[in-house]
Amino acid sequence: MPTVFSHIAVPVAARLGAGKISVPKPLLIAGIVLSVLPDADVIAFRLGVPYAAGLGHRGFSHSLLFAAAAALGGSLLLRAFKIPIRKSFWYLSLASASHGLLDAFTTGGYGIAFFWPFSEQRFFAPVQMIDVSPLSISRFFSSRGLDVLGSELAWVWAPLLALSLSALVLRSTVKMDQK
Repeated sequence: MPTVFSHIAVPVAARLGAGKISVPKPLLIAGIVLSVLPDADVIAFRLGVPYAAGLGHRGFSHSLLFAAAAALGGSLLLRAFKIPIRKSFWYLSLASASHGLLDAFTTGGYGIAFFWPFSEQRFFAPVQMIDVSPLSISRFFSSRGLDVLGSELAWVWAPLLALSLSALVLRSTVKMDQK
């Protein structure tokens, strides 16, 4: 799995590209929460649930159904901030589903159960180039952790920054053309 730092990269980059007006602060915060929420499934380890089980790590909470359900719940809560459900649902779906997608590009684990509960089959991306993060804090704060952060910088942050800055430039260009 990528680190928590890189899971939040998707909602942050989407907000940078779309702008503060399109993604107000409450929606950004909800997106950040939903981008890391799937890893709450590590609690299953303490409950004795095997990693490879449907309710194990990278199982149901990394599925597309979970992403849609979490996005719907978040969208309903964000109505209190007068954020349209359609806007918040798509942004939150992207934030939540990006978690499993990023995990599928990592070099470790058993894959992602994208289609749970319809299938417990797990999938990896065709290429795994993001170094998998150590699960323990002590191993994270080591040379291994630095390697992981370097990998995430190259394969997650740099491409997302390029995409969001391109969207920002495109948005500015369109505004200039409309004047």
